[in-house]
Amino acid sequence: MTPRRPRLRELDLLRFLAAIAVVLYHFTGFGGAGPWPEHAREVFPALGAVTRYGYLGVDLFFVISGFVILMSAWGRSPGEFGVSRLVRLMPAYWASVLLGAVVYAVFREGHGVPGLVVPNLTMLQGGLGVENVDAVYWTLWVEMHFYVLAAVLAGIGITYRSCLVFMAAWMFGGVFADEAGNKFLQIMLVPTWSPYFIAGMALYMIHRFGPTLLLWGYVAVSYLLALHWGGWRADGAFKGSAHLPVAAAVTGIFLVMILVATGRLSWVRWRGLTVLGALTYPLYLVHSQLALPLLDALYPGLNRWAALAAVIAASLALAYAVHRLVEKPGAKWMRARLLASLEPMRSAKPRPAADAPAGGVPAGDAVGDVPAPRAPEAAPELAAR
Repeated sequence: MTPRRPRLRELDLLRFLAAIAVVLYHFTGFGGAGPWPEHAREVFPALGAVTRYGYLGVDLFFVISGFVILMSAWGRSPGEFGVSRLVRLMPAYWASVLLGAVVYAVFREGHGVPGLVVPNLTMLQGGLGVENVDAVYWTLWVEMHFYVLAAVLAGIGITYRSCLVFMAAWMFGGVFADEAGNKFLQIMLVPTWSPYFIAGMALYMIHRFGPTLLLWGYVAVSYLLALHWGGWRADGAFKGSAHLPVAAAVTGIFLVMILVATGRLSWVRWRGLTVLGALTYPLYLVHSQLALPLLDALYPGLNRWAALAAVIAASLALAYAVHRLVEKPGAKWMRARLLASLEPMRSAKPRPAADAPAGGVPAGDAVGDVPAPRAPEAAPELAAR
C-alpha cells in the first residue's frame, strides 16, 4: 500500500467553502422549489442575488477532485485506488440515502420512496435513468466518470508521461465527441465538466514536479474551456445567471487553485481545517433533506434569518454526526475487508506444469497467473490524503 499522504489543509478550507457556497445556494439563492414555502431567492432577495451563483461551488469541487484524485491514485494499483474511493464515498452516501427514506416515511417530503431508494443505494442511478433521492447526487455521477477514467490510467501505470498523454487524449477526445455529437463518448468523457478535472490533474503535477510551460498550457486551455461551458450552463441549466459573474467566479477558482499548486497557500495550517474538510462531504449530502422537515417546523414561527441560522447549524451538526458515527467506523470496516479481497489476486500463483491436466493450459498461462506488480513510484513529499 502507498503510505498515507499528509493533508494539504488549504484544500480542506477550499472544500469547506465550496460546500458552504452550495448550501447557501440551496437555502437562499435557489430559484425553484425547495425547503421554504416560497422560492429561496424570494425569501432572501438581496442575499439571493449573490448566492444564486453558489452553484459554482461544484466547479471548485471538481478542480479539487482532479488534484486530489491524481494524488490519491499515484503509486496505487487500480484495485487499491478503487478501495480508496469506495471507503471514502459510500458510508456517508448510504447514510444520506437512508436519511431521504426516513424523511419521506415520517414527513412525506422529498423523494425517498422505496422504488428510488433501492437503486440509489448503488450510486448508479444516474446511468439507469432513475431519479435521485437528493438532487445533489448528480455531481457524484459526474465524479464516477472521472474515477473510472482514473482507474484506467492507474491500470496503465501512472507516470509523468502517461498523465500528459491521458490529459491530452481526454481533452481532445471530449471536444471531438462534442463536435461529432457522439452520445456514447460525450457520456464517457463528460466534456462539459472535464476541463475542471484536467486542470486539477495538471495543477497537481505542477505541485509535485514543478511548473513547466506544457503543464501551464493544460491549465490555460482547461480554463478557456471552463469559461465556455460556464457560459453555456448560465444559458441553460442555471438560466438567468449573468455571464460576467460566472466568468469571474471561474477565474477565481483557477487562481486560488494555482496558489495551492505553487505553494503560496502553504501558510494555511490551522489544524481545525482538517475537521472542516472532513465535514464537507456529509454536509453536502445531508443539508437539503434535513432542511425539508426542519424549516416546516421552524418557519415562519422564527423569522427567516433565525430559521436560516438554525438549519445551517443543524446541517453542520448532522454532518459531524455522520462523519464520526458512520464515515469513520464504516470506512475502517470496509477498508480492511476490501483490501483483503484483493489478496487472492496478488497471491495467485500459476499451477505447476507437472500438475496441469492433460491438454490443459500451458505453463505460464494458467488461470490466476498475474505479472509481478511494478514497484510504485515514490509518494509525493507534499500531498493530501
